[in-house]
Amino acid sequence: MSGTLAHAATPEYYGRWAVSDEAPAYSSKGILYKTIDIAPCGNDFCGVSVADDSSCGDVLFRFFTTHTIDEELVGHGKWGKAKKKLEMGYVASDPDPAYMYLALGADDMDMSGREGSIPTFQANYKRQGDVACKAK
Repeated sequence: MSGTLAHAATPEYYGRWAVSDEAPAYSSKGILYKTIDIAPCGNDFCGVSVADDSSCGDVLFRFFTTHTIDEELVGHGKWGKAKKKLEMGYVASDPDPAYMYLALGADDMDMSGREGSIPTFQANYKRQGDVACKAK
């Protein structure tokens, strides 16, 4: 399966995303990343946690528009009361549906190679529809 990464400035990132992995396991901190709404927030774009009852939760991450030229988005995401390194990407794969991946871990985490530490949390996501939760 081949794929190409898209830029965050494109609308492909925007929408509701849910973990698509089979039998995912969540820690109390990781459950916040089970379903995420990604939408513009001011001049940036943000990811907001969505609970099982569709209520809106915390803002998990914010990417400045200057990052949208990057193929892989790297920043920091909320992890309990702390922040962890976050890597995220959108993969368009034909004929399969496009998907998004997200990983959180230590500052030396590197999803593009075998260097650095393994992620604390990682998942693939599938689109679930339109955004209902936006950053405040």
